[in-house]
Amino acid sequence: MTEQDQQEMLATIGVSTLEDLFKDIPEEIRFKGELPVSPGLNEYALTTHLSELAAKNANTDQYASFLGAGIYDHHIPSVINHVVSRSEFYTAYTPYQPEISQGELQAIFEFQSYICELTGMAVANASMYDGATALAEAGSLSSAATKRKQLLVSRTVHPEAREVVRTYAKGLGLDVVEVSSDNGVTNLVELAEAVSDQTAAVLVQSPNFFGAIEDLAAIGDLIHASKGLMVVSTNPISLGILEAPGKLGADIVVGDAQPLGIPSSLGGPTCGFFAVSQDHMRRMPGRIVGQTVDRNGKRGFVLTLQAREQHIRREKATSNICSNQALLALCASVYLSVMGKQGMIEVSELNLQKSHYAARRLGSVPGVSLPFTSPYFNEFVMKLPEGTSVAEVNSKLLQKGILGGYDLGRAYTELEGHMLIAVTERRTKEQIDQFALALEGCI
Repeated sequence: MTEQDQQEMLATIGVSTLEDLFKDIPEEIRFKGELPVSPGLNEYALTTHLSELAAKNANTDQYASFLGAGIYDHHIPSVINHVVSRSEFYTAYTPYQPEISQGELQAIFEFQSYICELTGMAVANASMYDGATALAEAGSLSSAATKRKQLLVSRTVHPEAREVVRTYAKGLGLDVVEVSSDNGVTNLVELAEAVSDQTAAVLVQSPNFFGAIEDLAAIGDLIHASKGLMVVSTNPISLGILEAPGKLGADIVVGDAQPLGIPSSLGGPTCGFFAVSQDHMRRMPGRIVGQTVDRNGKRGFVLTLQAREQHIRREKATSNICSNQALLALCASVYLSVMGKQGMIEVSELNLQKSHYAARRLGSVPGVSLPFTSPYFNEFVMKLPEGTSVAEVNSKLLQKGILGGYDLGRAYTELEGHMLIAVTERRTKEQIDQFALALEGCI
């Protein structure tokens, strides 16, 4: 901005100096002196400075990451960035005008179709903010559909997702009851005792937070016997090899699409998915992109079933979700398109095989044990020797170029000294072996 620009702007608003803009602030509370900030930098100096700051981060290109717990280091095909970087996608706003938004609408429609294929459900929406809010919205839908106020949530569900569910439930007047775990999976005996005619739904995660695979068919039988719903949160990568939750009795299937070609980006943003059986289609939060034909019989796409408060009366809205993660949903769509059915099977098998090799290798380290025997996908729990600090071990591993696992003691006091290990298709046998050797030297 030039001095002339500044004077013209001040004249337009009727003041003579910048100081006049602050005359209403009492003199005694005004800041005197200079703010403790660095002097202005030119473009080259600023780029160099920011590059130095960025280099301090332990990124997954230079470090072998065994950290999962909801955000995973998966391979991202290069084509994804080429597609989502196209201006017609990354500048697109909510497609309220279908006649000029066909490309965006079709991309979302493809996302919905892929999610239905993966989950075995009839209908999927145009994405959610993330997996945690999708799970909470599923609890809300369950209450509205059953006219009941109790939600049973397994403690094997991601701790942060459980907190989000509780936050939603407080505003909706719902009662959240947690069910304990046994051997890394939901305690079915306790669940059977907790289910009643007041239970709207059971919320479970499979593979769960500990990486273990839940007995969804048995859980579904328990809740359906009392006419409640089964809500399943799942890792979409696992569905390349595991049976779709929809085929095992799930009424609602949700999850986070981050494993499907979305960068970890220091923990977000991500993209949630939400799929339901035909019976609950009209209660689904957000909106759906539908396929139709115009007057000339040409295929077209439109937003439909928009049961959110921006489109209908607030008291009749199913949710106050304001938008969808269209660009990140596009990442997932491109990923699934590139991988195809066979590719999804292969990447799922790689996750399974490599995690099981890692479990055997790490479990052979003196003093280390695997406390759970339940079947697992690409994450498992490892117990360190008694009295060993997970934080200290991770700090030592970091110095060796390894991002260690999640400290389970942060969320589960009974699992102090336990580490959650994630192994994706990006980890090599050499990296796993190096992890085992480094771990042996850290404990």
